[in-house]
Formats: sequence, C-alpha cells, structure tokens
Amino acid sequence: MDVLLTALADPSRWRLVELLAERPRPVGVLAQLAGARQPQTTKHLQVLERAGVVVSERVGQRRINALRPAALRELAAELSRLAETAEQAGGPGMTHDRYGVSLRTERHAATEPGWADGRSFKFHRRLAGRPELVWRHLTEPSLLSHWWTPNDLQVCELVFEARPGGRILQTYRDAEDTDGHAAIVGRAEGTVDEVHPHERLTYRLSPLLPDGGPAFTAHVDLTCRPIGPGTDLDIRWTITNSAIDSADFVAGIELGFGQSLDTLAAVLTANTHDNVSTDPTTGSTK
Repeated sequence: MDVLLTALADPSRWRLVELLAERPRPVGVLAQLAGARQPQTTKHLQVLERAGVVVSERVGQRRINALRPAALRELAAELSRLAETAEQAGGPGMTHDRYGVSLRTERHAATEPGWADGRSFKFHRRLAGRPELVWRHLTEPSLLSHWWTPNDLQVCELVFEARPGGRILQTYRDAEDTDGHAAIVGRAEGTVDEVHPHERLTYRLSPLLPDGGPAFTAHVDLTCRPIGPGTDLDIRWTITNSAIDSADFVAGIELGFGQSLDTLAAVLTANTHDNVSTDPTTGSTK
C-alpha cells in the first residue's frame, strides 16, 4: 500500500492514471496528452507498474499501457475502511466533532469574566456494586486514577484527601504517552467540603489555565443511593468564578466527565463480575 500511495502522490503520475482510466494507450500518446517528454513519461509508467497499478504489453510494434483497476479498488476499500472507523458511532472522531461544536459555542459566549457562572451539569449513572464499593472508587486515589479522566487522557499524579478541608490535586497526560516523557497537558486543584461516607461527597475543583490561574471553580456534589444490588450515583456540577479563557474547559465538561463516568461504570461492572464465583457442585453463584 505504501508503494502505491507513493506512486499516486505525484501529480504527473496521477495524470497518467486518469488518462489510462479512459483507455489503454502507448507511451507516446500518453506523453502528448500529458504535455510531457516521452523519457520522463516512460519513467513514470515504470513506477506505476512497480506499484501494481499499471501493466504494459507489446502489441505489434507498440507497447500498450493499461490500468489495473484492482489496485485502485484495494486502495478505495482501505480508504473507505479508514473513513468508517473515523465515523464510528460514539467513537473518538465523532466525540471530537461534538466537542468542536460545543467549543465554538462556548468561545462565542465567553466575552467577559463570570460568563459561565451559574451554569450547571447533571450526571446520573446506575452502577454495579453497593455504595461502599462505589464510595471507594470515588475517594481512594489508587481507584480514582483508573477512571477520573476522559478517554484521551491518563492520570499521572493524583491526590484526594477524603475529609473536610482535604486537598485535591490532579495532573494528566495524553493517554497514548506510554513512556511518560510528554508534557503535562492539564492540572486541576481543589478542596473537599463535605464527607458523608457511602452517601454524599462535595468538593470544589478548579482546572488551571496555562498561566496557572483557575479557569473556573466547579462545585461538585455527589450522592450515592442503594438500588437493589447496585448504586444510583447522581452528580451535579455548578460553575463559579469563570475566566474568559475558560471556554475550552467548559466545552468539555459534559463530554469529558461523561466519558469518565462511563469508564467508572465499566470498572465497577468488571469488578463485580470478577467477584462472583460459581460453586462447581451446584453451578450456582455465591
């Protein structure tokens, strides 16, 4: 595929492909139609032949060049596959597009300090596991680090002191930074306000702008309620102290935190499934 793409990338060779798509032609005619010298046209045809997109055959006194449609169909199929992957419902490409729409809206609205004050976002998830287990994932740094970022980021430093007045610190890098050498792309700092174990947690969290100042203050209120064998988690974000430059952060709250909660739900489901064992004598779970 690389050889084919390299061959087709040259405008002169692409012109020859267009001409051969109409009908097989000898090199002399191709050179005239392309407005090129015959030796150079011959070299281009040789490159296209090595790439498998052109074949040549001697017919009488002439060597006729013809297009191999199969090579182009293979390329078209690969390009179509890439396009379908990018457009996959709920995939990163569509998420990026949704964020772009939100970003343009929020940047247009961010005209003065306090522009987003009072904005609120509500989230709800029904989670596997009792409130005691969910609470641990909401407050213990070693468990928080597995879910508390959007899909394209990873936690590289996390402090969460689950007590009134406790400190919160979160820094993160790109999710595909496997060696930890890329620059930190985000940092947030905050304070825990209320702690009612297994029931309610409130805290304030401020993502930081590149100059180190707070983009805004998010007042986050989480409540846990037992529901059957699981837990209903309700979260409300309320924004205060929004800076003009906070639009990029505000635009990502609904999508980004929603992704984080989806990851939390998946983690808890896997955790609950792993903790269910089967009695080999009865086939029942315990």
